[in-house]
Amino acid sequence: MSVPVKSAESNDHGHRSTANLSIGGYLIQRLRDYGIEDIFGIPGDYVLSFYSELERSPINVVGCTREDCAGFAADAYSRLRGMGALCVTYCVGGLSVCNSIAGAYAEKSPVVVISGSPGLRERSVGALLHHMVRDFRTQVDVFEKFTIAGAELNDPLTAFAEIDRVLDACDRFKRPVYIELPRDMVHVVPAVAHGYAPVTRRHDSSATAEAIKETVGRIAAATRPVIVAGVEMHRFRLQDELVRLAETTGIPIATTMLGKSVVSERHPMFIGLYEGAIGDAAVTQFVEDSDLVLLLGAFLSDINLGIFSAKLNPDHCVYATSESLRISHHHFHDVDLKEFISGLIEASPASNSRAIPEALRLSSRLAQDSPGTDDGSGAHPLRTSRMMERLNDYLDADTIVIADVGDSLFAATELTIHDRGEFLSPAYYTSMGFSIPAALGAATARPDHRIVVLVGDGAFQMTGQELSTLVRDGHNPIVILLDNHGYGTERYLHAGTWKYNEIHPWKYSELLNIYGRGKSYVVDTESAYADALAAAWNEPSTPHLIQAKLMENDASETLKKMAARMGENVK
Repeated sequence: MSVPVKSAESNDHGHRSTANLSIGGYLIQRLRDYGIEDIFGIPGDYVLSFYSELERSPINVVGCTREDCAGFAADAYSRLRGMGALCVTYCVGGLSVCNSIAGAYAEKSPVVVISGSPGLRERSVGALLHHMVRDFRTQVDVFEKFTIAGAELNDPLTAFAEIDRVLDACDRFKRPVYIELPRDMVHVVPAVAHGYAPVTRRHDSSATAEAIKETVGRIAAATRPVIVAGVEMHRFRLQDELVRLAETTGIPIATTMLGKSVVSERHPMFIGLYEGAIGDAAVTQFVEDSDLVLLLGAFLSDINLGIFSAKLNPDHCVYATSESLRISHHHFHDVDLKEFISGLIEASPASNSRAIPEALRLSSRLAQDSPGTDDGSGAHPLRTSRMMERLNDYLDADTIVIADVGDSLFAATELTIHDRGEFLSPAYYTSMGFSIPAALGAATARPDHRIVVLVGDGAFQMTGQELSTLVRDGHNPIVILLDNHGYGTERYLHAGTWKYNEIHPWKYSELLNIYGRGKSYVVDTESAYADALAAAWNEPSTPHLIQAKLMENDASETLKKMAARMGENVK
């Protein structure tokens, strides 16, 4: 769901009212204008003054256990709400969050990073200040590499304009931005503040019209068209346009792995995930047999393309993103993605409606999702695919599934997500440890939804302590911990009994007792897992942790195929 950007308070002349507003106060006001109601982070002395301002404001401050966890939480929040934010101290906090923000940049998640820094007066003394690395601009220089815009609020006359410029870039480009606030500037009230005129991105109407005309002609000529939708359909809130295009033209929709859930997977036009040779063979054949592939908002990454096993003929492709548009070998510049898709819908192109094979129809997919019958012995060892089949029975439009990387993600591709945007995973950047802090961000953004987390034991040991924050804040996720005593994906990538893929076994089931609330289960058979999942689902008023001890060397078919291809490059 998109949160509309509200106009800041205006005077009779239509100008934003900034009378008596400090720099810190103005930053808080503008965050709220963009729909940010919660902010994640950890305080420190260089940012304590701004934290005091936050505490007095309507923005809810969510303290986290680690800065990188705050980054993952803000990332998940932004994916669900349209923009997220975190607030950390200088260098020891800011540099700790770099990996999370790099992932947000890679996957186009608009996160505002706010960092305190030494005051301007104390910098002039010449003494070495704690947390500083090399010089005072080191952190600014680092964040410049993986943010779309940044600002140091060190001039009262330009601070308001700089805040507006940076937040505008975050909203327009759906990428993270960086704001550094010296601690002695937080309460400064500018005598005169220079304004900011939002930059309108240049769109070439002639190029857009020509691209639409050529694509309409290709749609009319195609006999086997397909849409492959990517994550930008979600980031730029184009899901409605995507569905209208499919329904208007009668063209079936597949999605990439990163784009999973940009359309409801129960929509009759949806045929499944396209993952090249590592995905469902029927979906792969349907897409690759197409004489027209509309690639809309998709990242052409190695994971999305099945480790480059995708066989998409460029002559048959229209590739449109927020940054470029290519029709076969024709390149069009300065074409807005929304205008392009809306133009296709308005043109109502005549299309040869393509029949969806029975195996890819909704009824067949739902039948495949239903778990088989148990023989009653209760002794079947746990397999990830069977666990996903059981979980599918419980998913509904009020459930958000968050999958960590590895087989938590690959097995989760077998789930059928009911509502669009209700599946979160770092499927391009693939940073381990995303899921538990992301659950905090999702639960904060959507407190009325049930949060289900799929996480491996290796990833859990990285950032799992953020479950403590979920418990503290009254959230009630279901955490399904896939326990294979280490890094299962890497075992498949590089065969051998390598010690570096083993981790110390924790008594995960005792953690909720330590945190003070919740119920835990240790299961190693299908029937025990089914009972634990049912018990957890029927008691939504408390957190649940299901430690699922997997059958030795178990892996989803997707992981096996992916590892076989990637393993060729791992020596």
